[in-house]
Amino acid sequence: MRLLILLLIFFLLPGGRLISQTPSLTENAQISLLTCAAGDELYSMFGHTAFRVQDSVLGIDVVYNYGTFDFNRPNFYSNFVKGRLIYSLSRRSFDRFLFEYELEKRWVREQILDLSLKEKNQLLNFFETNYRPENRDYLYDPLLNNCSSITGVILKDQFGDALVFDGSHLDQQYTFRQLVRQNMDLNSWASFGIDVAFGSVVDRKATVQEHMFLPYYAMQQIRNTTKDGKPLLKRERSILDYAEITPSGFFPLSPLFWFALLLLFTAIVTYLDHRHGTRSRWLDFTLFLLTGLIGTFLLILWLATDHTSTPWNFNILWALPANLVVAYVFVFPQHLPSWFAKYLWAALALLGIMIILWVVKVQIFSPVLIPLLLTLAIRYGYLLKFAKS
Repeated sequence: MRLLILLLIFFLLPGGRLISQTPSLTENAQISLLTCAAGDELYSMFGHTAFRVQDSVLGIDVVYNYGTFDFNRPNFYSNFVKGRLIYSLSRRSFDRFLFEYELEKRWVREQILDLSLKEKNQLLNFFETNYRPENRDYLYDPLLNNCSSITGVILKDQFGDALVFDGSHLDQQYTFRQLVRQNMDLNSWASFGIDVAFGSVVDRKATVQEHMFLPYYAMQQIRNTTKDGKPLLKRERSILDYAEITPSGFFPLSPLFWFALLLLFTAIVTYLDHRHGTRSRWLDFTLFLLTGLIGTFLLILWLATDHTSTPWNFNILWALPANLVVAYVFVFPQHLPSWFAKYLWAALALLGIMIILWVVKVQIFSPVLIPLLLTLAIRYGYLLKFAKS
């Protein structure tokens, strides 16, 4: 009896059905796409997408979720920094999946796909094969291979040229940076950090299918997709109907506020330095050290990681990695070295080049940077006076 109980537990699906082998779905079966509203946390700020398979005759109601990650996986944080983060396909009962969104009061919408019984079984077999331990893990990419973009890849792989993603519903084809900004408050630390970490590679226009890396766009795309010349979407319904969560920012905690404060502070200190013929070495050391640290980190993201969104990042034109070393010329009270004036001219020239790249749209920079760029320009210009003496 004990052995029998253990065998039942081992073969029990989260939805309550035995799966010693993949069953054949009945005519009552439905396969649908679930789209979940954005949440408060950064990892949920863009919403979520998953597949649902249900068959009332067989008692199946499960969700196949490609957005599962494990903080306890070995080297999770180092792999995240390196761009080698592993996500997994998980399978759980629909009720358990829905509970999280009910708890957080986030809406959930379901789009039932118009598929033949053969196609439903084809998809179920794909999910079950993909769910095997040796297949369920995949290399995550926030823009090119996430829980939402993978839905378009799966449908296209399964149905080939019969499936057509029509982009006529899009007002325009946006760049990846524009798409990310649509879901975030531009004047937030999260948005600023992402904007600075992204390289110029994300300023290309996304294809119609690539827009699907965002769950809301994936949901819109399903409404505008055909299979064999007929709409893929059979029916759409709301499962949880909550209002959209709108993040509320507090301006005194925003990056723009602090950068504007830094600009004002630097302007006052520079004026006082000019009046007294001095230079505030502690301010210059701090500015050079911090920009050098940021620039070094961005250079590492560009050259030493597998991230696809961080190469060719021209933010290093203001966050000069060399500043990390040059900062130490301010530690000692003696005159500035003879080469320092040339370095300052080069730093100012690089700021100018950055503005040109911005204007011609080689890379779009965060407008929150403007007070910080002015801060650096003011201090670089003032230090030239001492570097020449």
